[in-house]
Amino acid sequence: MAGYTKSEARDWARERLVGAVNCTIPSFTNDLTAINESGIRHDIRLAKEHGFLGTLGVSEINITLEEYLDFLRIAVDEARGDLVVVHHASWSTLEQNIEAVRGAEAAGAELVLLSYPPNFYPQSEQDIYDYTKAVGDATGLAVIVFPMFLWGFNSRIHPSDIPARLIRRMIDDIPNVAVIKAEGGFPSIMGIVECHRLFGDEVVISCPIEGELLPLGQLMPIQLSATSDHEFWGPTIPHAMTLLREGRFDEVTELYWRMHPARKAKAAVAQQLNGGFFIDRQAWKFQGWLRGYNGGPLRLPTQRIHDPQMAMLRKGLIDSGFEPATDPFADFFIGRNPV
Repeated sequence: MAGYTKSEARDWARERLVGAVNCTIPSFTNDLTAINESGIRHDIRLAKEHGFLGTLGVSEINITLEEYLDFLRIAVDEARGDLVVVHHASWSTLEQNIEAVRGAEAAGAELVLLSYPPNFYPQSEQDIYDYTKAVGDATGLAVIVFPMFLWGFNSRIHPSDIPARLIRRMIDDIPNVAVIKAEGGFPSIMGIVECHRLFGDEVVISCPIEGELLPLGQLMPIQLSATSDHEFWGPTIPHAMTLLREGRFDEVTELYWRMHPARKAKAAVAQQLNGGFFIDRQAWKFQGWLRGYNGGPLRLPTQRIHDPQMAMLRKGLIDSGFEPATDPFADFFIGRNPV
């Protein structure tokens, strides 16, 4: 259970959520019949070693709820209080998400990243509000509200995906809304600027995109970067956030430009692979494998990643002065802890 009450969620978030949260994609046995506990524990240990404050237990893959909750329990056990385990509220219906968030809370997750299902087609701001409030009401955990183009709200609700006036209602009426993952209107930076200006004194504003975090963090305080595929960068993002907090902006700028070749490679691969308004978790798992995370197979249906994209990502890291894994690409599909 979380170490705070629902009414304390915002104070807890302000105090606890300082740093970066990466993503942990569940690992499976090589015959894909079960989750791979050793691979999961490997990834949690490495996230701690890399300095992350927390990790998102990704649910947007082919996994049953029972398996997913077991995955969270393993992550919580291996975290041993050193990592905030974040539940990924990304299931097919509101009813499933309510069941999942209650199970995640019982499993020891401390924070919730709210998603909206592919078949959720709100026709008004009220529809989005009602869905968000239903999930918030179902749990005592702190909730991350996530304005994002993936949901499809921008074409009929508002260009910012979730308008500020609606976020205002959520903050006023849902006491455990504690974080805004401010990607509204992506790739525009206006979403995070607006959220910081309007809500930064009440809730934590997260900047998950490292290419925005490093520049904007020099102009306004950003205590949290959650959640994102920061594992691609190894320990770099936690280190960069320490530099930002200490005001060492010349070093942050030098780091930003050093990372630029890998940043461009990552963006190019995303353009090729992130189809259907859906994040390519196979690519993210490979990105982590390049920096020592488990890798391993995912079940169908899953996206694919081919040699040209894998080579591009590895070369980007090398060109940025990092030392990615040089193992054969075939080893990624087996994983570092095969079972």
